Amino acid sequence: MGHATKDTFVAVTIAVLTVSDSRTLEDDRSGDILVERLEAAGHTLGARVIVKDEIALIADQFRHWANDPGIDIIIATGGTGLTGRDVTPEALAEVVEKDIPGFGELFRMLSYEKIKTSTIQSRACAGVANGTYIVCLPGSPGACKDAWDDILVHQLDIRFKPCNFVEMIPRLKEK
Repeated sequence: MGHATKDTFVAVTIAVLTVSDSRTLEDDRSGDILVERLEAAGHTLGARVIVKDEIALIADQFRHWANDPGIDIIIATGGTGLTGRDVTPEALAEVVEKDIPGFGELFRMLSYEKIKTSTIQSRACAGVANGTYIVCLPGSPGACKDAWDDILVHQLDIRFKPCNFVEMIPRLKEK
């Protein structure tokens, strides 16, 4: 991440993780949406991977990217529902040092406007691990669009006031 004032855009490097037992890069619409939006906003795609719905695989990928100084943000899509194979929040819990409960709360509030009470089935969540933000979204393209357009595009823009995720990146590892 470059250094700048809060009046100058700062591009961050984002890794996109799709959690799915069946998707491939050729048919990963949710991952495509996230990549298109982050690049259109001026950010850099640092990596993109698809892993199976298994806690160990997801947690290992989170750890790998959180330990990579070139990755500022990890956005995962998929595995946040209620079925037995939906384990992304459990994987996040294994690696996160600080939860960001407001992310899931805001996501569900905004989602309610579109899908009403069905939003209670989402376990969208976020946290910080080793100074890296990790955001876990549902696997639907609509949820990825909503999360990016209504939350992430703003929080990943240092010019967004009164505060945003980007301005905090240099301080996330403070003790």
